[in-house]
Amino acid sequence: MKRIGAVVTAYHPDERLPAVIDAVRESCVEVVVVDNTPEGEPSTADRIDTGGKTVTVLRPGVNRGLSHALNLGVSRLSHDIDAVIFLDQDSVLEPDVVPRLAEHLADASIGVATPAPWDPVHERFYETFSGRHEDVADRAISITSGMLIRRSLLERVGEFREDFFVDYADLEYSLRVRRAGARIVQDKRLKLPHSIGERRTHRFFGLRVAVTHKAPWRDYWQIRNGLITVREQGRFSPAWAATAVLYLGRAAVQAVMFEDNRPAHARAVLHGVKDGVTEKYSLR
Repeated sequence: MKRIGAVVTAYHPDERLPAVIDAVRESCVEVVVVDNTPEGEPSTADRIDTGGKTVTVLRPGVNRGLSHALNLGVSRLSHDIDAVIFLDQDSVLEPDVVPRLAEHLADASIGVATPAPWDPVHERFYETFSGRHEDVADRAISITSGMLIRRSLLERVGEFREDFFVDYADLEYSLRVRRAGARIVQDKRLKLPHSIGERRTHRFFGLRVAVTHKAPWRDYWQIRNGLITVREQGRFSPAWAATAVLYLGRAAVQAVMFEDNRPAHARAVLHGVKDGVTEKYSLR
């Protein structure tokens, strides 16, 4: 089997973080944890058993974003690592997931293999139309958590965009992977426990609308980064771009209509549109 390293990203992690690491200790020869929790604030990362140098915990002391954490983690892996799996702080895998994902990389055309994001609370796949896909299917994009990627492909495609901070960093990277000629496959038989925020149902003209609630700053990054990605990558993946535009429009409407502090979310959406056009960004 290939030598696999894991990069686990965290920010104010809960008690699941040690379980995330324990789940991949047997299948990964190295694990690098990058904890973006600010300096001086407590974190469960401080209590991780490093297991004799097989696990490295990095605490930069300041939150420079998901993309920076991913890039930093990869840079600390040994040069003889053949493939890297990225994991969020809540993604506790079954022990066989990483080895079974690695089996897909026996096909030289496949650059990325991923499990299917799974909502453990409601026991369903997150993707609305998941049932339309075969158990193993080519996909246009992959989220970061659960992404197993060849190290050689990582080096060829380059780093994650650090100006994206968080949202769309994974989707933009996926599109670059496909432009490099590599396939992304998802194995729906393998599940990725994953949390995407607080989800509530609202009534709108008699219809039930499910909305994932988030902070205004997430609206900003989602809109800004989504617009930039569509503009830069859309001509290479027009079907994805059309879907993304509809998704961004829906996200903007939901933020303005259903969030608790609608003025703050409206300002964040407008700020995201402005910076998406100018490609500027603000961490405020």
